[in-house]
Amino acid sequence: MEKPVDTARGAVELDVYAEEVVKGRKYTIVCECKHWKNRVPQTVIHSFRTVVSDIGANVGYIISLNGFQSGSFTASELTNLELVTWREFQAAFEETWFENYFSLQVDEHLDPLMTFAEPFLPAWFGDLPESDKEEYMALKRQYDLFGIVMQSFCPYSRLFRKEGVPSLPLVDRLEPHELLETIPDHILQEVGYRELLEHALEYGRTAIAKFRAIRDRNAKAK
Repeated sequence: MEKPVDTARGAVELDVYAEEVVKGRKYTIVCECKHWKNRVPQTVIHSFRTVVSDIGANVGYIISLNGFQSGSFTASELTNLELVTWREFQAAFEETWFENYFSLQVDEHLDPLMTFAEPFLPAWFGDLPESDKEEYMALKRQYDLFGIVMQSFCPYSRLFRKEGVPSLPLVDRLEPHELLETIPDHILQEVGYRELLEHALEYGRTAIAKFRAIRDRNAKAK
């Protein structure tokens, strides 16, 4: 997030200021974003290096749309500055973001769906009227594969995998399956994890609400 800070040389506004705690230690990261047509000159590096030093940040990133002038890299040597493109910046934090945010969000919000997608039916299923049993099983056919795929992103499932961040789109990683068509194309074809998370949570919450509607209306009938 943007943050105004006071330094020994006056107030400055940082494009991005972030803090994270790793193994009990707080790390501060600041970013300067340059969406410029031209390459970033070394004067910018000198200026930002001073700001990073004054506020005691652990590392500062200058993110450039079109790269840097040759003198810029010389100016950043032996400093805690990183000169990167947007793609390089994303790559540096992709795995951390995936494990500490994406995976946890899926686990937190879609766990009920994964429970419904399990092979074992809930104890209350046997008490349902036949029409509700049919509706419940139809929902399972519609959402089971989606639930299994989302479960593969959760922390517990990831414990048994040595791969880094799985590649997207999902459609390229999934084996042909008769239920593959039950997952919407905008989820199967998505190539960005942030967008995938948004689509998956919306779709999953809708599914959870449908399962719960069957459960809740029968609980009230008792």
